[in-house]
Amino acid sequence: MSTTQMPMNVHAIPSSLCVPDTPDGFASLLGDDDKARDYLLSLAWPTGDTFCPRCGHRKVYTLSGERLRCASCKYTFQPFSGRWINNGALSPSEWLRLVSLFVDECSVHRMKEQLSLSYNTVYKALTAIRFAILAHAIDARALISPATGLDSYLKGNRLTGGPREMRMDTIPVYGILRRDDLVFIDLVPGFHAETLFHFHMNFHLKLIRTGNLVYTDRYKEYDALLFCGNDSLPYEIIRRYDEPPHIDAVSDDFWEYAQQRIKRFRGISCQRFPLYLKELEFRFNNRDKSIAEIIAAYLCALVPDLDEPTGVGR
Repeated sequence: MSTTQMPMNVHAIPSSLCVPDTPDGFASLLGDDDKARDYLLSLAWPTGDTFCPRCGHRKVYTLSGERLRCASCKYTFQPFSGRWINNGALSPSEWLRLVSLFVDECSVHRMKEQLSLSYNTVYKALTAIRFAILAHAIDARALISPATGLDSYLKGNRLTGGPREMRMDTIPVYGILRRDDLVFIDLVPGFHAETLFHFHMNFHLKLIRTGNLVYTDRYKEYDALLFCGNDSLPYEIIRRYDEPPHIDAVSDDFWEYAQQRIKRFRGISCQRFPLYLKELEFRFNNRDKSIAEIIAAYLCALVPDLDEPTGVGR
C-alpha cells in the first residue's frame, strides 16, 4: 500500500473523530467558516504531515496562496486537492451544512434554499458525497468500474464525466445479502437486466416492477436481485403474481427502509443507481449512529486512483 492509499472498510464508523469538544459538537462548526475549515483540514491531514496527493512524496514546499509543491514530481496543489471535497464550489461551512442536510435526508430543493446555492451546485456536491460513501465500501473497486459505468463520471480525481448509455445487455444487477443486522448490496458479476428477463421467461424467476426498479424472488444466497432500468426495457413481459416475492413476504426491514427512500429519489437512473444503493447500505448499517462526522471524513479522503493495481488509492 502506498503512503496515500485510501483505506477500505465495510462502512464502519471509527470510534473517535476530531469533532470539537463543545456542547454543540458538529453543529458548532456550521456557522463558522474558519472553524469548519480547520476541522476539515484535520480530517484531510490527521497527522499534520503533508504529502503529495499525486505521488505520495513527503517533501513538500509551501508556496504563496496556500499552494504546495511536491519536491519529487513538482506537482502544485492545495490542501484539499485530489479529495472528494474538491469536487464542488462550496465553502467549508457550506460543506458541513450540506452534510447535515444530507444526513436529515432533505430534498435537493430544500438544500438549495437553505444554502442559497443553485440546484446544479448542490446536485454536484451531493454526487461527491455519494461517491465518497461508495468509495469506502468494501466492494468499491468493483463498483467504480466499467461494469457499472461509474468510472465514466471520473476524469482523474475530478467528477467531470458523464454517464454512458446503457442497454438491456449492459444494465448491471445487484444482490441483497443479509448478515444478522447488517446488509450488503453486491454487484452480481456477469448478470445484466437481460439475464433476469431471460430467467423470468425461461426459468420462472419471479420479477416485480415498481417504476424503473425491478427486483426478484430469492436467488441462491441473495434475498433478492434488483436493477434500475430505463425506457428501452420490455417491462410488458413481466407476469403478475398472486404471491409476493420472498423479500416482501418476510417483511425485510432493510427492504422496507430502502423502498421508502428509493421513492423519494426523483428521476433515478440506471447509471447512478449504485450510488443510491450504497448510500442506503451505509445509512442502514449505521442507523443507530451519528453519521455526519464520518461523511465529512469520507469527503476529505483522497479520490482513488483507478489506474493502480488495487484500484483503491493513490
